[in-house]
Amino acid sequence: MEPHPLSPPKLILAIDDEQEILNIIKECLETEGFQVLIALGAKQGIKLYEERGPEIGVVLLDYIMPDMTGDLVFDCVRQKNPDARVILLTGCEDSVARKMFEAGLRGFIQKPFYLDDLVNRVREELNQE
Repeated sequence: MEPHPLSPPKLILAIDDEQEILNIIKECLETEGFQVLIALGAKQGIKLYEERGPEIGVVLLDYIMPDMTGDLVFDCVRQKNPDARVILLTGCEDSVARKMFEAGLRGFIQKPFYLDDLVNRVREELNQE
């Protein structure tokens, strides 16, 4: 029997400035068997990544947040771990992500998104490890 593709479990860190979106992401991913940390805003997200980075398999990152934009959070995460797997979740056009892709962004999901698309994208990233 093949090992489960998610073992050992990796944490998913979701960073957004909207609590409702974080709650939906957390509930959806936990229903699918993922362990999820949520961070309300950029600064809390960076702090959680600094504390738990080695456990985190994928970062789901909003772009427009009042305390810091997603590209700056992305830079902070990549300074801690140049191989960090970050997927941008945003209502902005994909042009905002171009420079981030050049620096190693793993994916872009346009808001609003289907929860199945989010689950599948997270699974893809974890299965590439």
